Amino acid sequence: MLWPMLAIVLGFLGVAVLAVLAVRVFLEVRRLSAQVALASRRITQASGDLERAAADLARAGQGLRP
Repeated sequence: MLWPMLAIVLGFLGVAVLAVLAVRVFLEVRRLSAQVALASRRITQASGDLERAAADLARAGQGLRP
């Protein structure tokens, strides 16, 4: 009777450990996705800034053509 009870307890502890690890992974994924979203917004903003700067440079360069 001792061995079946020990197996049940160890099985429950294994599931509990897996649940704790799953929660930790979930929280890290949420944190990573927030960082990816922030980086994406920054890249989009930098792309827009670069486009505006290129347009301004193109307009300024048109006056220099012979």
